[in-house]
Parts: sequence; structure tokens; C-alpha cells
Amino acid sequence: MAATGVRLRVQGRDGQSSWMRFAGLDAAAATRQARRDGLRVLEVDASSDDDAAGPADGGSRSRAGTAAGARGAAFDLLLFSQEMHSLLQAGLNLGEALNTLVEKSQGPTRALLSGVEASLREGRNFSDVLEAHPLQFPAVYVATVRSSERTGNLPEAMERFIAYQQQFDLLRKKLVSAAIYPALLVTVGGFVTLFLLGYVVPRFAAVYESSGRPMPWASGVLLSIGHLVYDHAVIALGLVAAVLVLAVWQLRQAATRQKLVELALRLPGLAPRADLFRLSRFYRALSLLLSSGIALPRAMGMVGGLLSSAQRAALAGARERIEEGGSVSQALVQFGLATPVAKSLVQVGERSGQLAPMFDRTARFHDEEMTRWIDATSKLLEPVLMLAIGLVIGLVVVLMYMPIFELAGSLQ
Repeated sequence: MAATGVRLRVQGRDGQSSWMRFAGLDAAAATRQARRDGLRVLEVDASSDDDAAGPADGGSRSRAGTAAGARGAAFDLLLFSQEMHSLLQAGLNLGEALNTLVEKSQGPTRALLSGVEASLREGRNFSDVLEAHPLQFPAVYVATVRSSERTGNLPEAMERFIAYQQQFDLLRKKLVSAAIYPALLVTVGGFVTLFLLGYVVPRFAAVYESSGRPMPWASGVLLSIGHLVYDHAVIALGLVAAVLVLAVWQLRQAATRQKLVELALRLPGLAPRADLFRLSRFYRALSLLLSSGIALPRAMGMVGGLLSSAQRAALAGARERIEEGGSVSQALVQFGLATPVAKSLVQVGERSGQLAPMFDRTARFHDEEMTRWIDATSKLLEPVLMLAIGLVIGLVVVLMYMPIFELAGSLQ
């Protein structure tokens, strides 16, 4: 039965998301239409697509794949690509490789791949099947696979994407590892401060209160806080545990992580580095798509989601200038999408007809620059955090001993 329509949750250029219905189209066709209209597809509601109500087994598998789509974080695209590449290189055809991966998978990944395999058996193109799952298979990946369908060399396309993703994952792991030690420092410092306030300070308070002498104002405030924590220890521990659980739960939410990242990247020192990081991903994705045979203007439209909203607006102007016949390097420079290194390398690529390798070299240069910056920043941040934590703990200790210092001075 022909599809009567499908609903997509899309995001416009203004960053707002909404549901749209595409009548007479299946999920893959509706996704392509939305992207041609400049929209970013966030979610596919296949329950409104009558294709899902075809054969009993195919329909149930499609719905299962959609259920897996709602839990996209469970699907590892890089691992899937690596395993698929190995099986194809070993001589299996696409159907046999997919069937092998379905048998070895479990949970949401098995449901997703079962739906992909069922759709493939219906005679649909592999790229169209993947395009119906935008949460798991981004536009860059779909375009790479679609280009391989014209050349008939899917393993090579998989290999190019694996190299692209591994470079990005390497830099991301560098960022995460650089943030682990400062996070541990802050956590340990917080627990030490809490221990001093809840256990040590109340015992000093008992000694001072028995002496009957007046205490400095700052020490009195500290001792009052210590008494409060000590008298309500169970509540204080419960609040700390609740805050930790809530923080972990929130950090597991993709939307929360995205908001935190956006807030952090607005800091004056991080904003320029964030823009450079986005540009580096943009150059690498362009290199991947150009190597796959995608025309430059179309490739630029497909990877706009890697940039910030301001950069996407600039990208639209640069793309229009290139479509009018303008120079690629001049268009990127004019709209602020080219660093000095990118300008020089892209000019070389224009003269030699090797834009894809030049974009890749630009991305590598900036990735190495970002790695050096991360190393230098982490080395500077660690002693700064240790100093700040030491000051907080030292302040608590000084305020505890201040009455003793005053008593010793009066005795002299």
C-alpha cells in the first residue's frame, strides 16, 4: 500500500523545532524533502506512515526500529561501520553482512538493524533505508553511502567515514580526559569542606562555647553553619545524595548536556575555540563528502548542522556566492568561515583541483592546534583549581583557629 504521509519533527534555521506532516511521502522521501527545504530532521514518527502497516513482519520490525530510534544513544554508529566494513571486505554482500550484524546484536540495536534489513529486502536503496533513521544515521553518513551506490564501492565509503569519525572521537576523548581530573579535584575538595563543617567545626564550637568568651564575627558564622550541618546531618547527607543523583540523571539527558555545553561555550575564553572546533568539523565533513563525489554547494548545505546558528547564516551566504561562480576561498573568507590556514590551503586546492585533501589537511591542522590548547589549558587549570580548593579549606581552618589566636594574644 502506498504511503499516505509521515510526520517529522524538524528544526528550522531559527533553532525552533516543530512537527510537520508530509502527505504522500514515506519516511525517506519526507526526510529528503525536509532537508531540501533547509530543515534539520530530529525525529521520524513512523506510526503515521502507512508503509509501516505493510507485511506483518515488516511492519512490526519498522515500528521496532522506530522504538530503537527513540533511544538513539544505544546505537554505536562507528562500531556498526567498522563491523560492516570488515564483513564487506571479507566478501559478504550487503544483505549477508546485515543479517550477521542482526544475529550478533541485541536490544535496541537489534531492533533497529532488523528494521533496516526488512526494508532492504523490500528492494529499497540502502541509503534511503538509512535516511529514514536520522537519529542514528546523520546526513553526512547517508550521503557517503549514497555516493557509494553510484560507484559500487561501499567498503571504501565506510572506510572514509570511519577515518572521519575516529578523528572526531579522538579529539572528544581528549576533551573528556582533560576534564576528569579537575572534576575529581572539585568533588574531593567539596567533600573535605563538608567533612570539616559537619564534623570538625562542631567540636571546636563546643570548646569555644564552654569558655564563655566572645568570638570573632566570621568565626561565629562558620560555627553556626557547622552546628546546622551537624544537628541535621541526616538531612544534609540526604540533600547531598539527592543533588548527586539529580546531577547524574540530568547529565544523562542529551538536552541537558547540550545546554551545559552551550552555556560553557559562551564564556569569553571558550567561544573562539568553540567556533574553531566547529569549523574544523565542518572542513573534515566537507572533505568526506567531496571525496564521495558530492558537489561542493550541496555538501555545504548538508553539513550546516555542524556549525553554530551565526555560522549557518554565514554559510548560506557563502554557498550562494559559490553557486554564482565565485571563488571558494574568497567566499569562505568573506563570510568569516575561513581561518588564515584554511584560506591558504583552499586556494591551493582550487588551483590543483584537490579541494577534498586540502579541507582534510586544514581540519588536521586545527585539530592539532586544538589538542595543544587543551593540553596547555588543562595543565594551567589543575594548579588553579588546587589553589582555589586550598584557599577554601584554609579559610575554614583559619576561622576555626581564630578564637584560639585571640585567646593566646589576650593571655600574653
